[in-house]
Amino acid sequence: MSAFHEVLFPLDIALKSAGGPQRRTDVVALGSGREERNARWAHSRRRYDAGYGVKTHQALSQAIAFFEERRGRLHGFRWRDRLDHSSAAPEVAIAAQDQVIGQGDGVNAAFALCKTYGADYAPYQRPIEKPVAGSVRVAVGGVEVSEGVAFAANATNGVVTFLPGHIPAMSAVVTAGFLFDVPVRFDTDYLEVDLSAFAAGAIPKIPLVEIRP
Repeated sequence: MSAFHEVLFPLDIALKSAGGPQRRTDVVALGSGREERNARWAHSRRRYDAGYGVKTHQALSQAIAFFEERRGRLHGFRWRDRLDHSSAAPEVAIAAQDQVIGQGDGVNAAFALCKTYGADYAPYQRPIEKPVAGSVRVAVGGVEVSEGVAFAANATNGVVTFLPGHIPAMSAVVTAGFLFDVPVRFDTDYLEVDLSAFAAGAIPKIPLVEIRP
């Protein structure tokens, strides 16, 4: 049975990888020359190639061991996207006011982490299911509250739960700041390694694809 392993792909390899978000859009050309466009996916799906980060035999051996333990495509794992792994802008420290994750009603205690892209036309709200443990900061009505005292953050599903006596009041804006990983799996059951070519500078292909754990 497939499972998700709460383990991070070797960071030194991941930081030198390539990849990014993918969407699926149907485009139909009409007789008038206009187009009809329809988004088939509500959320983007990220793809990466970890092979670009493999520069030494040691790194290659490490990647193969990680691949074998995941049984190829069978088990998911965490991946650190070097470009997009924070609730804040690049090179800016996270803050409890970074992202709006909900509004209090005096009853609801659970809020799912998310990150919003864009602002003026069609903002996209991305679910964040794999925050980095210990990195989540939360504010209610602009005032930061403490983890373990006012709330608990689940690092395996991205849900922030307020503890008794700290449930956000009606209309109170709940915000959060955090670091996060992308849940992925290998997108192949076969890693082809040519050591002679690798020694001459060739880079093995190690495809990864985002999943919903």
